[in-house]
Amino acid sequence: MKKYAIVVVDMLKDTFKKRESTLAAEGLAIVPTLNRLLQRGRELNFPVIFAMDSFFREDYFFNGRIKPFSIRGTSGATVLDEIDQRPEDIYLPKRRWSAFFKTDLDQILRVKHIDVVILCGVTTGVCVLATALDALSHDFEAILLEDCSAALNPEEHRAVVDVYRKSGLYPYLRVSTSDALWDEIDM
Repeated sequence: MKKYAIVVVDMLKDTFKKRESTLAAEGLAIVPTLNRLLQRGRELNFPVIFAMDSFFREDYFFNGRIKPFSIRGTSGATVLDEIDQRPEDIYLPKRRWSAFFKTDLDQILRVKHIDVVILCGVTTGVCVLATALDALSHDFEAILLEDCSAALNPEEHRAVVDVYRKSGLYPYLRVSTSDALWDEIDM
């Protein structure tokens, strides 16, 4: 029997600071479905891991290109209050796009004997996808939940999930909805 973990990527206060942005609107729209996923996952004893951007002001990509965000040690680098969080959840600061890159995620999943990583959060085509692809590179299956992930706009989100729904990485990387996930697990 496979063991699952839920990894929630970058659902952080700084990501949603500009509530009028398209990303914030898209991301906030998935919160109710994401919270139902977390509740059901916890009922099944799935570990919940919050992968959180944790940057330094001096990081190279802030060189005047974009305004610094999710700075380590600030409240902006913490999980959005609207997300259901529990004391037993794991909080994983990450330095780059993938939650595996220079973090303890691989070791956490192995210690918990996880086979399948359920991925959700923002943004679908960057940090969520980078984590999904790295999950495969670390010999885990990955399920990207399209109704629990969001991108800068709906078109970008749809394009990413459509490409990976039909990719040659199936069945190791699958695109699913949360309802279809529970149907698969309950079988």
